[in-house]
Amino acid sequence: QFWEVISDEHGIDPTGTYHGDSDLQLDRISVYYNEATGMTDVPKELRIPGEVDRGPQGWDPDPQRWFEGQSGAGNNWAKGHYTEGAELVDSVLDVVRKEAES
Repeated sequence: QFWEVISDEHGIDPTGTYHGDSDLQLDRISVYYNEATGMTDVPKELRIPGEVDRGPQGWDPDPQRWFEGQSGAGNNWAKGHYTEGAELVDSVLDVVRKEAES
């Protein structure tokens, strides 16, 4: 629901194309979206294990921002923190750092 509200506020349709009617909708759009090829906008998001599905409004997530472990933590906090999460933490933090710096 978050991405639906943000997309409506910025005049972005489910294909990532701008169909708004105000320059204010494009103001600060880069906070939530990256411009992709073909003048479309794609959401800035990270996909962490347990969230593997299609992106907001049916968009496919960027494969460079889609992280998936070998298996799940089975709702076990210690396994997710010390084993499964420990394997992914460096690559996830690298993407977060690059996104924050851009």
